[in-house]
Order: sequence, then structure tokens, then C-alpha cells
Amino acid sequence: MRPDPIAVIGAGLIGSAWAFGFARAGHPVTLWDQWPEAAQAAHARVTEIATDMQAAGLLDGQTPAQVAARVTLAPDLETCVKNALHVQENVSENVDVKRAVFAALDAAALPDAVLASSTSALLPSSFTETLKGRARCLVAHPINPPSLIPAVEIVPAPWTGATAMDRCAATMAGIGQKPIRMAREIDGFIMNRLQGALLQEAMRLVADGIATPEDIDTGIRDGLAPRWSLCGPFEAIDLNAPGGVRDYVARYGPMYRIIGARQTTLPDWEGATLDRIEAARRAALPLADLPKAQTRRDRRLMALMAHFRRETPQS
Repeated sequence: MRPDPIAVIGAGLIGSAWAFGFARAGHPVTLWDQWPEAAQAAHARVTEIATDMQAAGLLDGQTPAQVAARVTLAPDLETCVKNALHVQENVSENVDVKRAVFAALDAAALPDAVLASSTSALLPSSFTETLKGRARCLVAHPINPPSLIPAVEIVPAPWTGATAMDRCAATMAGIGQKPIRMAREIDGFIMNRLQGALLQEAMRLVADGIATPEDIDTGIRDGLAPRWSLCGPFEAIDLNAPGGVRDYVARYGPMYRIIGARQTTLPDWEGATLDRIEAARRAALPLADLPKAQTRRDRRLMALMAHFRRETPQS
């Protein structure tokens, strides 16, 4: 069976990564951006990602040219979506822009096409409420970059139908993503709420002079992250006490309750705290070198994912 046609709307970093992910899995992908030069750059980016993935052994025997050939550019939004059964939107994080784009998608897409947004911060209800086809609208929020990080949050609006949720989750699983099906929408979804809790405490520790930004990064990168790359927080504590998760809570619950009782004020995300963090980061990485560092991060992620693939038992 030929994989379903996919439309990708918005050709930035996330859009090009999605286009690669769908194309690698064999889907024909149509890509559109309101700026033609952005769409052209995204097509080149798909080839670049595929070339790096091939070098890391993550292209499943395909060539970069074969993957890139599955991605075609559309002259307009209507042409892009006319045959698609899944539409992945990646325009700017602006609710008015999302409303306008989703109104156009709802009018132009096939009646049974799933309309998914990659938004990180906007609730699906905020830009789909008035649409005739709102039951097929949802958020499919990736973790950047989705070409490498498999988790994707599937977030319904109050009116999203179960069929749309099922089909989106199946599509994502089919391209190698790990769908996280949320029961309802909530600000920040899951990943940003967890990341935000950690960032809040990291900011607080810097603001209170307990640790430097470098110390915080060392603690996560060289302390918690290696373990977290293998197991989630509940699995981690289950493995960290002889009697499992209940034993862990009995041992360390009092400590966490004391900590939690003192985490009642929001840290300053700006002002002197941000100045210290920015100064530390710019000393470690000049702003001009940020693109090179992003590429280095992605290539190290590729090596890590290739390792996990080799080490994961095949079912």
C-alpha cells in the first residue's frame, strides 16, 4: 500500500525536518511556504539532513536523492493540500496567523484530511473553534528537531474527534515517531511543562547564587541527562530504590516535600539573572558560532540515535 500523501505548510527548520521525516518513511510530501525562497531552502535542507542521516546509518538503506525526490514544492497552499490525508502546519507562533492558515486549510483540504499544527505554545482551541471541520484539527507538537527526536505530543481541542487522534497517532508511529496522546489540552502541553519546571528551578538556583549557569548545565548534561536518555522520571525512581517506586517515595518523599514548599515564588527570568546566564553562554559560545553548534548538536544526536537503534532489541 502506498503511503498517504502528506502536506507540509511552512518551510522553516521544523517544516523541513518534518518533510524529511515523512519522506524518509516513504510518504510523498508536498511542501509550501508563503516565501518561495524559504521553500527552496527547505528542499535543500531535506537533502542535507538526509546526507547526514546516511552518514550516521539512519537512512534505512536509502540514498539522500531518493528521500529528497519524494518532496515536491507547491506554488500555493491549495495545490499543496489538495491530495493530502495529513497536513502538518508550521507557520509562526501567532494566533491570528494560525487562525487564518487553519481557515484556509479547512476550506482547501480533503474532508477527511487530518489538520495538525506543530505549535509549541498555542492551544488548539485558540485557532480552530470556528472551523466547520474543527473535529479533524489538533496539535502534533514535535521536540526539536523532529528529524531526530521521536516524541511527539498529540493534543486535542475540546471538539477534536477520536478518529483524528487515532489517525494522527498512527501516522506518527508509522514514520518512527513516539506519539504521546494527551487526554485534553493544557498550557505548555507535557514537554514544555516538564522542561519549564526544570528551567524555573535552574533560574532560581542562579538567581539565589547557589550555582553558576555552567554548573547547572554540567549537572543536567553530565548527571541527569545520561540516565534520562534511557528512562523517564518514574522509571528512574523505580530503579533507584531496592523496593521500587513506593520505596523511593518513602525514602525521599520528605525531602521533596520540603523543597516543594520552598518553591512558591517565581524566579526572575530577566534582569540580572538573565544577564548572568547570557554572559556565561556567550563566553562559552559566541553568537556567531550558534549555527555551527546547532549542527554539531544534531550530529551528536544522530550518533546517539544510531547507538540506541543498534542496542534496542528488535521485537
